[in-house]
Amino acid sequence: MTQSFYESVLQRIDATAERVKLNQGVHNILRQPERELTVAIPVVMDDGDIKVFTGYRVQHSSVRGPCKGGIRYHPDTNLDEVRALATLMTLKCAVANVPYGGAKGGVRCDPSKLSKTELQRLTKRYTAMILPIIGPRHDIPAPDVNTNAETMGWVMDAVSMYEGQTVLDIVTGKPIDLGGSVGRREATGRGVMLNTMEILKRLKKNPKDTKIAIQGFGNVGSVAAELLEKQGCRIVAVSDVSGGLYSPDGIDVKKLIDFVYGSQKRRLLQNYDGYEKINNEELLELDVDVLIPAALENQITSDNVDKIKAEIIVEGANGPVTKNADDVLAEKGITIVPDILANSGGVIVSYFEWVQSIQSFFWDIDEVNKNLKKILIKSFNEVWEIKEKEKVTMRDAAFMLSIRKIAKAIELRGIFP
Repeated sequence: MTQSFYESVLQRIDATAERVKLNQGVHNILRQPERELTVAIPVVMDDGDIKVFTGYRVQHSSVRGPCKGGIRYHPDTNLDEVRALATLMTLKCAVANVPYGGAKGGVRCDPSKLSKTELQRLTKRYTAMILPIIGPRHDIPAPDVNTNAETMGWVMDAVSMYEGQTVLDIVTGKPIDLGGSVGRREATGRGVMLNTMEILKRLKKNPKDTKIAIQGFGNVGSVAAELLEKQGCRIVAVSDVSGGLYSPDGIDVKKLIDFVYGSQKRRLLQNYDGYEKINNEELLELDVDVLIPAALENQITSDNVDKIKAEIIVEGANGPVTKNADDVLAEKGITIVPDILANSGGVIVSYFEWVQSIQSFFWDIDEVNKNLKKILIKSFNEVWEIKEKEKVTMRDAAFMLSIRKIAKAIELRGIFP
């Protein structure tokens, strides 16, 4: 039986706590969120019926700064998942050394079955329901799975209506015309690219000889694919919820992006002709140099870990490898760039956007990308240094780095009252 996402995260925290000889009291603090909110969201549908959706907002830690984390819309979203994601956000912010703690939100729904007006009503009512615990100095939401800049614009509008003034810094990932930051949409995928190039350099691999498979062709996967192709890598397989495409000679990523995103309604990869059709399981098991799981959590588990052939895994998604599978991959000598490092580009540029919103002074794309690369490479180097010094995996090193930073902050602040 596959362990739950949250259990997997807690196991990693427990293992790290033992490794760094963490104070038991601090360990206890890290094992549970500061605050959890479950809300009922009534929405008037287009046909006049009322449906009630379930939403969540979990704040894991505010010890290093305001809580920060995305909002996802998915039919399988649940409290366990949101807890796990909020916890990982705390660790991710610490690895990147941005002054945030972790939070996450979710609404259990299938956005593909809702009209745009229904999604807008759902978003604004959900925002109203979590309003008591969010705020520019408390908890700043952002996009996640099945949400985007437009969704964040609706969140900002709902809060602004309650406040009676425009509140730019309540949310990040907003549309550019509503105070969003250039480069924010591409930030997570760009971060995945930068981490991939850095690990190839460390392992002395030529990008031009590197075959890459990417599970997930959403915002993260498609941007990472396009940027890695520009770096000379060969993208041989991609997939989305409908299945995948495979070509040993390489896929034309630009053409595929135009196909999927070039019309009003997003199109599925399985409807694209020209490449071999595969499923998501087959993509994960391809004989490639780099595998980038950029979809959802728990994709590589005890059930399929023995079939993984990639030499390097760069985690574009949060928690795509379970703890049990992670141990097996480490034994096999597979290098994993962990999620709390690999996909931290999004929260880093969210921080930039928040700063810009507070100041009402906005940067150009060169400044955003320059600062993103500077922070990411610094974080990568810190993780790599611990990995080499302590003789541990990159995931263990990233967890050690983040937990030490959080523990230090708790020590310095003391326990209230």
